[in-house]
Amino acid sequence: MSKKFSDLGINEQLEKGLADLKISIPTDIQEKTIPIVLNQKEDVVVLAKTGTGKTATFGLPLLQLIDIEETNIQLLILAPTRELGHQIYNNLEAFSKYITNISIASVCGGIPIKPQIERLKSTTHVVVATPGRLVDLIKRGAISIKNIKFLVLDEADEMVSALKEDVDSIIKDIPKSRRTLLFTATMPGAIKQLVQNYMSKHVVHIEADMTTVGHQGIDHQYVVVEPIEKLEVLLHFLNSKEGQRGIIFCKTKAAVNKLAKKLAINKFSSGAIHGSLTQGIRDRIMEQFRAGYIDILIATDLAARGLDVKDISYVVNYHLPDTYEAYVHRSGRTARAGAKGLSLSVIQKEEIEDIPEFENELGITFNAFLKADAQSIEENNGLIWAKKIFKTKPNRNVSEDFKSKIKTIFHHLTKEELVDKILANYLAESGTIIPKPEESKKTKKK
Repeated sequence: MSKKFSDLGINEQLEKGLADLKISIPTDIQEKTIPIVLNQKEDVVVLAKTGTGKTATFGLPLLQLIDIEETNIQLLILAPTRELGHQIYNNLEAFSKYITNISIASVCGGIPIKPQIERLKSTTHVVVATPGRLVDLIKRGAISIKNIKFLVLDEADEMVSALKEDVDSIIKDIPKSRRTLLFTATMPGAIKQLVQNYMSKHVVHIEADMTTVGHQGIDHQYVVVEPIEKLEVLLHFLNSKEGQRGIIFCKTKAAVNKLAKKLAINKFSSGAIHGSLTQGIRDRIMEQFRAGYIDILIATDLAARGLDVKDISYVVNYHLPDTYEAYVHRSGRTARAGAKGLSLSVIQKEEIEDIPEFENELGITFNAFLKADAQSIEENNGLIWAKKIFKTKPNRNVSEDFKSKIKTIFHHLTKEELVDKILANYLAESGTIIPKPEESKKTKKK
């Protein structure tokens, strides 16, 4: 029989908050970790992939351990990106809906710092922060972390690479007596070094059961393309997934912008995010994606962290990531909460040798994706052309006289004849040859 959160020691107020979110059954990692956080004193290292319910794993027990009567900051949660920080903050607010007088603040980068400084003048029990913004606030004397009881490092494998200097500075500024919880999807050497340097000798190590969550729901595939056909193969794939939501990852901001422009020209329902966009623009695009107004998100690895959107059917690696950890976080955007999903890597011939390395390092298996043949690609290009026409808005600046002359030319044609002529013109101008299917030979009657 499945356990309930109350069986793990979670109180009634937090359970009510979970009920509002329609969460009633703990995940494997929550079952393993919550009782230890509540009932023991040791530091904890949790190895768990995305989609395993990590925020509730640390959020629920630590919210319960907060002393509301104390006015100092007791819990500090560090996240590598503002997107993940905002997500954690929103989740904690929802979990603690029925806990009176608990105060949670988000101090992430990308938005003005002055309102955050004003916010921190009020009583605050929990702070969710990105390392860079927290260091800035500490230097300004706007926040004190001298009385921290609990420190959470979420997506720690990302922070020890790109944000190590800031993280080191923060950890040295908080009490050695604090309790640390570290969450990571992978265990590179830098994480092991951080555990050795900053966590107690008696650390509890917990690992999610990956037979039920995480990568198990993801179908990892790759398709080998020539550089000249890469975009057309992608467009064919996207057309086959029409109506489904997905994320396309590129290695650089320039590549994101270039691909986003190509998809927009071809009238795909898409948006793009990367680090050079303002927080307001990124928030607006993410909200459109979450609400279903756009189906495709093109992003740098920035979006692999803290992007929790339901029903993402597929992830496309338009460029293979530089690290195994990045692949884990990219592919983990699909197949969340027990669902199924596809992670497709579009690679060139010289990258084929990288596939076995990803398989060995991550313990996964890649299958070859059947690339569309030349005729299918040409037909798909024709469909995209037709959809572009269908989605094109009328030009209201055209004079009625000119429009009338055009209509006169076409007025005697039926709809079918007009379509035939427009299609013939497209095929002629594009040089596309789409052979007519062979008609089955009719059996002659004797």
